[in-house]
Amino acid sequence: MKTCTFCGHHDAPDSIRTMLLSTIEKMIVENKVDTFYVGNHGSFDSMALFSLREMRKEYPQISYYVVLAYLPEKKEEFPLYTDNETILPDGIENYPKRFAITYRNKWMVEQSEYLIAYVKNSFGGASKTLEYATKRHLNIIEI
Repeated sequence: MKTCTFCGHHDAPDSIRTMLLSTIEKMIVENKVDTFYVGNHGSFDSMALFSLREMRKEYPQISYYVVLAYLPEKKEEFPLYTDNETILPDGIENYPKRFAITYRNKWMVEQSEYLIAYVKNSFGGASKTLEYATKRHLNIIEI
């Protein structure tokens, strides 16, 4: 089992969608990645999830999980996901909401061998996740 996760800005432009889709396909075909973890905050995560759903039609052997940082207070707060698409990392309940996203991002990196990144700023959560993945020597593909 090979795993890949994602990090990118919440305001990532729609213009990267095609490149993201082809990068995911390359991960599946060339690198034999069969498991993907994606967050649930912002446009990059949404594009990644949409792309994974599309790829699953052609490559039914892949699995993907939307890794939540915390349980939503109301079911309607996450209508984009089905119950079997979401997971919560072990131990995340010990972190206050404001630290939960950082914990979740580190957890996803620690589960993965590859990272697909769209990071254009040297600050913020995506940048910190990319930095952490670099320190852990993940194979990083920047788009």
